[in-house]
Amino acid sequence: MTTAHAKGNVIGVFSRSAGRSDDAADRALHLVLASLEDSKAEDIVTINIAGKSALGDYMVVVSGRSNRHVMAIADHLISDMKDEGLGNARVEGLEAGDWVLIDTGDIIVHVFRPEIREFYNIERMWAAPEMEDGTVH
Repeated sequence: MTTAHAKGNVIGVFSRSAGRSDDAADRALHLVLASLEDSKAEDIVTINIAGKSALGDYMVVVSGRSNRHVMAIADHLISDMKDEGLGNARVEGLEAGDWVLIDTGDIIVHVFRPEIREFYNIERMWAAPEMEDGTVH
């Protein structure tokens, strides 16, 4: 399922697992996406990882135009999360501004400079079709 937000810069949303509903994670995701859009983050992709990983329920991958923009997006998101009582996030990479990882527990946010994002291509790794048991190529 692909969904565009009001500003139209979200390129993909991978649907939630059937029968699963986690209101807290959904509310946190809404807050994260609103903050990212407010910061003018680019190419926002939300991937549902519930049931695929113990890391969390969602992974959000975005780009900033420069190191300074990446750091500003991350700072704004961290501030918005604290204001909403979600201030216990773990943050890595804020000093360099090439790739900032923000882990809220339910949601993992990756903020990249475009060339770093292209190199690591996290979306492709998580969007890969699931292998069936016994199918190895």
